[in-house]
Parts: sequence; structure tokens; C-alpha cells
Amino acid sequence: MEIKNSTLLTEFVLTGLTDHPGLQGPLFLLFLMMYLITIVGNFGLITLIWNDSHLHIPMYFFLGNLAFVDTWLSSTVTPRMLLNLLGKGKVISLSECMLQFFVFAICVTTECFLLAAMAYDRYVAICKPLLYPLIMTNRLCVYLLTLSFVGGIIHASIHEGFLSRLTFCNSNIISHFYCDVMPLLKISCTDPTINFQLVFTLAGLIQVFTIAIVLVSYTLVLFTILKRKSAKGLRKAFSTCGAHLLSVSLYYGPLLFMYVLPTSQQGDDRDIIDSLFYTVIIPVLNPIIYSLRNKQVIDSLTKVLRKSV
Repeated sequence: MEIKNSTLLTEFVLTGLTDHPGLQGPLFLLFLMMYLITIVGNFGLITLIWNDSHLHIPMYFFLGNLAFVDTWLSSTVTPRMLLNLLGKGKVISLSECMLQFFVFAICVTTECFLLAAMAYDRYVAICKPLLYPLIMTNRLCVYLLTLSFVGGIIHASIHEGFLSRLTFCNSNIISHFYCDVMPLLKISCTDPTINFQLVFTLAGLIQVFTIAIVLVSYTLVLFTILKRKSAKGLRKAFSTCGAHLLSVSLYYGPLLFMYVLPTSQQGDDRDIIDSLFYTVIIPVLNPIIYSLRNKQVIDSLTKVLRKSV
């Protein structure tokens, strides 16, 4: 009877960011503006890289794909969050919930691998400049990009498969603003121990592996820069690498607390704030961080603006 009743729960209610009527309107306007900036900023960056032949190098190849993943990630989460703030998107079906999590997991995992690939690219460019064209070939770039997306799809598929074994009978209230694996596990009637272990193990391995690549790459870059003792080289390298490290720090920090160190309970404000960072804030910040700290992007943008005037 318990199993039969559990199958009847095919809809969930997302509580959203807040139930305070006085905050919903301002938050809607704030996040709507951020979403529009995300779309315009990331698609603008993609268009700029696509149309400027000077930007057809590995660094901008990965940056363009990062912008695409950020747009995809934000579009998976933000529109429903905005509807929720208007009081119209609180109910979500089980199939929609599973699909939202699946796409979300692909984007988040793919971005981890892309950030690692970008760090490796900067390592080769700065530490092995003479060998850079021989190492970072078009074939290798496409290979790394393919591995990033394939890794994201495989990781998401594993969690999706194990989520499908769960039943929900006690509660259909998800204290979050989108369907994520941790809130779903905490309202499951089926024992979710194996799911928790998978999240901790797989997410932990992916994050430790990609963070290690980033840290090792930039440690070697730092040593190389300090050996050269060139003021101009220092400024240029720190400008490019500093932007990347800022983006990586803002992205990985909340992810580690959310999935590798999941100590908070469902509905805790910290979980929601952590999630806001990598689903809403980082996608809007990345094009700004990389564009404003990159002379080539600024020069390319200036040329486009001059032509349009």
C-alpha cells in the first residue's frame, strides 16, 4: 500500500527563494535583469569570438563554449525561478523535475571540465610558449571539449538513473528554487543512502580532479612568471590568469559546500545561497570578468562598436 501511494506523488511544489510578498517583486526585477544581462553578455561574447579571426585561438575557443554552457545553465534554472517569484511556477511535474536536474547536472559538470581545460591552456601558453602551437592543436581542443560534454552527460545520466529508483510519498515540498538532487533525496520514501554516496563520490572526484588541474597549472604559471621578472609580462599574465582564478574560486566554492560537504539540511538558506552562485551569479559575472580583464576582447568589441556607429 505504501508503494502504491508513493507512486501517486507525481508533482512537486518548489518553495522558491522566499514566500515574503514584499520581497518577491524586487527579487523578480533583480533576477530578471541579471538573466537578461547573462543572455546578452554570453551570446555577445560568443558572437564576438565567432566573427573575429584574431580570437580564433584555443583560449577563446574554450571561453566561447564556457559562455554557451553558462547560458544553458542559467536558462535551465532562472526562468522557472522568475515564474515562481510571480506565484505561477511553483508546481512542477516529476518528469519536468527530472529533466531540469538532468540538464542542470550536464551544465555544471561540463563547466568544471571546461575550467580545467582553460587552466591547462594557460599553462601551456605561458610555461611552454614555443611549443604552444604544437601542443594546443585544433584536434586537441575539440577532443578536450568533447570529453567535457561527454563527461557531463555521463555524470548526469548516472544520477538520473539512480534517482528514477526513488519513490516519493511523505512530502512533495521541495524547499528550493529548482529541482536538485540533494533536496529530492531528502524527501524520498526509498532509502537514498546509495544516492548520497554517489553524489559524494562522483561529485567529489570530479571536483578534486578538475581543481587539482587548475591549482597545479596556475602554480606552475606563477613560478614561470616570477622567473621572468618582466613587469609587462607580469601584468599581462596576472590579468589573464587572475580573471580565470576569480571565476574558478567563485564557482567551485559553493559547489564544494553543496555536494562534497553537504552538512546542511533541506531548506537551509545556505543551500539556496550556494546554489544562486553557480546557477545565476556566475553566468552573469563570467562574460564581465573575462571581457573587462582581456585586452584582445576589449579591442575586438571596440572595433565592432566603431563599425556600428
